[in-house]
Amino acid sequence: MSTKQKILQVNPKDNVLVALVDLAKGETVSYNGVDYILQENVAAKHKFFMQDMQQGDPMIMYGVLVGKAQAALKAGTRMSTENTKHAAEPYTFRPYQYHWQAPDVSKFAGRTFNGYYRSDGRVGTANYWLFIPTVFCENRNLDVIREALHTQLGYAVTDKYKQKTQLLVELYKSGADVNTADLSIAESTVHTNRVFKNVDGIKFLNHQGGCGGTRQDAAILSKLLAAYADHPNVAGVTVLSLGCQNLQTQDLLNDIKKHNPNFDKALYVFEQQQSQSEEQLVTEAIRKTFAGLIEINKLQREPATLDKLCIGVKCGGSDGFSGISANPAVGYASDLVVALGGKILLAEFPELCGAEQQLIDRTIDPDAAKKFIRLMQSYSDSAVKAGSGFDMNPSPGNIKDGLITDAIKSNGAAKKGGESPVVDVLDYTEPATKPGLSLVCTPGNDVEATTGKAASGATLILFTTGLGTPTGNPVCPTIKVATNSALNKRMGDIIDINTGPIIDGEKTIPEMGEEILEYCIKAASGEIIPKAVLLNQDDFIPWKRGVSL
Repeated sequence: MSTKQKILQVNPKDNVLVALVDLAKGETVSYNGVDYILQENVAAKHKFFMQDMQQGDPMIMYGVLVGKAQAALKAGTRMSTENTKHAAEPYTFRPYQYHWQAPDVSKFAGRTFNGYYRSDGRVGTANYWLFIPTVFCENRNLDVIREALHTQLGYAVTDKYKQKTQLLVELYKSGADVNTADLSIAESTVHTNRVFKNVDGIKFLNHQGGCGGTRQDAAILSKLLAAYADHPNVAGVTVLSLGCQNLQTQDLLNDIKKHNPNFDKALYVFEQQQSQSEEQLVTEAIRKTFAGLIEINKLQREPATLDKLCIGVKCGGSDGFSGISANPAVGYASDLVVALGGKILLAEFPELCGAEQQLIDRTIDPDAAKKFIRLMQSYSDSAVKAGSGFDMNPSPGNIKDGLITDAIKSNGAAKKGGESPVVDVLDYTEPATKPGLSLVCTPGNDVEATTGKAASGATLILFTTGLGTPTGNPVCPTIKVATNSALNKRMGDIIDINTGPIIDGEKTIPEMGEEILEYCIKAASGEIIPKAVLLNQDDFIPWKRGVSL
């Protein structure tokens, strides 16, 4: 891509062009020898039509149907929610011979990362202790324990804000103006003063479930929590239970054994209604966990081949560049991982709307393809019955930055999965067991999706964003990938990788894809700590299988 290029046709079949820079009404821009006169201002990330359109005419982007014209439109008119309505082709199972050309992985041949081996052969990219409440009633006890352990063991990231607050108190007492005072403080020494050097964190799965709701809600939550207990990045678990809740401790323990019959991690259970007092419960939970931390601190990172990687790919706060820069670059990295024998997890079913047929055609196993169709149709039907639909997925922020229809958003989002064959389709909380690309049924909601990816075994998450989002995960290091350089500059405190050079014409998608995999290897080895981990952005929201887009 030339550094002077102003517009881009993503696919030769497209009848829209993408503005790479802000374009003005009346301006003439040329592409492939054709001049286009803009009928209105077109901001960067937005699209305009390459030809005159009549009402009902199809709008094509990424080579597929993404919408239909709602009125007669002149070439050079900006695509908007007023003149465009979501549309996507129907999909079905059909015999299809998919051919994939794997990328050259010679640069990564023989490479390893330093991870934590578990007894079943899986390799974690981190070494965490996990606190699990079986019911929301125990959230306060978890908060008390978190405050005690994080502060004393060196995992707190709020110390600098406590210092800022203390400074404000002192300024207030002295009569100084708190509105203009300098609140700068020295950077915290978090992550350098830990008591347990080989324990990467103590994590807490606060949630609002376990009782009330339906018994099915509790059963789904139990499977989710069991998957987290068995996660490769988790070395030990402390469970807090009230006692009378729907999700009984034994149900959770049974689900852990179903998830992994050979589960052998340290697991301590404390039930408040059987304890002498709340203080006794909290004290014993801290004491026992501390002893467990001493043991898992003895574990060391060891070299592991790249086929041990399991990477979830996610997008959030997406913009009109997501499907052009960050998502394709992550997709190239995904193909590299698959070619090296690793696992890639692509989720967010509401954000695969319009991309279904290509994914079905790429699915190796006919039963898996039919499972994908069944899950997609069931999910879509539920949304429609609730008065919504996949077409209502794009958020106001998405639309403002150029994602006018769900089909545009979805086809750009699907790019994160690369081009490799689909080897499996997983329902919510089902573990990924096959090397290659798997589709995982989750909502598009950022936290519900990352929560689901970790449950299926992702040990790293590549999270692309065009608008910026602080989302992370308690047990799965989340790597933020910016779609544009302006975002990287503005929110550099949460961004790890910038794919803006693709838009600026400075780097190619394969070059950025290789850089992304290099970063993943370092993050998996603990050599680089992603910003979301440094900031303890430990977001966790269980999905109740209701309608969530």
